Amino acid sequence: MNENDLIESLLNNAFAEDIGDGDHSTLACIPADKYGKARLIIKEAGVLAGVEIAKKVFHKFDPEIKMEVFIQDGAEVKPGDIAFIVEGRDQSLLQTERTVLNIMQRMSGIATTTRKYVKKLEGLHTNVLDTRKTTPGLRVLEKMAVKIGGGVNHRMGLFDMIMLKDNHVDFAGGIEQAINKTKDYLKEKGKNLKIEIEVRNLDELEQAMKVGGIDRIMLDNFDIPTTKEAVKRINGRFETESSGGITIDTLRDYAECGVDFISVGALTHSVKGLDMSLKAFN
Repeated sequence: MNENDLIESLLNNAFAEDIGDGDHSTLACIPADKYGKARLIIKEAGVLAGVEIAKKVFHKFDPEIKMEVFIQDGAEVKPGDIAFIVEGRDQSLLQTERTVLNIMQRMSGIATTTRKYVKKLEGLHTNVLDTRKTTPGLRVLEKMAVKIGGGVNHRMGLFDMIMLKDNHVDFAGGIEQAINKTKDYLKEKGKNLKIEIEVRNLDELEQAMKVGGIDRIMLDNFDIPTTKEAVKRINGRFETESSGGITIDTLRDYAECGVDFISVGALTHSVKGLDMSLKAFN
């Protein structure tokens, strides 16, 4: 599935789980022909994300809803800011309110966290990468939010890049076997996928470089001195990625070792949503 298909499926599921056979609270007391307006009010400082997805939510549910945007995705916002105004049937606005807020609060929280990590690396060539530690069913939006915050997406899933982790290596019988079997597999299937391999120490690093035929080496749970040594040995022959236990406090120290990427699961797996509300007004 491509990105648009994933979003379409996600929105179908969101409406199904929230509305079911009808929003009976709204249907019970709001006339079908009554029209109104609502505005998205920011209640906490951060980075706004999800405006473009909100457009899709409103349009999918009711194409007659009109939306006037004042603040775009990626902008830094503060309490009291109005991101957009929507106008349409009151019933439609009420039935889409929670879906829009759930998506935008989550995406904005991720974008805000990502921006903090990215700012830590100002002046360096290292990029902040996301991971597959995402909310099931929401990965496409969460990775979108990482990009809005200034980060870089790693692979979307298991299908668009080869990543040989420690368990792959151990099950395959070692670094050499894992890489060679992978190259044979890609040739047999006619697939052109990048290959990344995770190494746990300098010995495994030397084995991986000797076999070759890979694109990126992940330095898993290396301390800073060992990371410096690994980058020196690789000497630009392969892309480098640091991963494992790296916090916002140690992020720049790892980047200064010269790695190309640092992957951070915390961008998506334990983020607090950004506070905002969608309020009716006259």
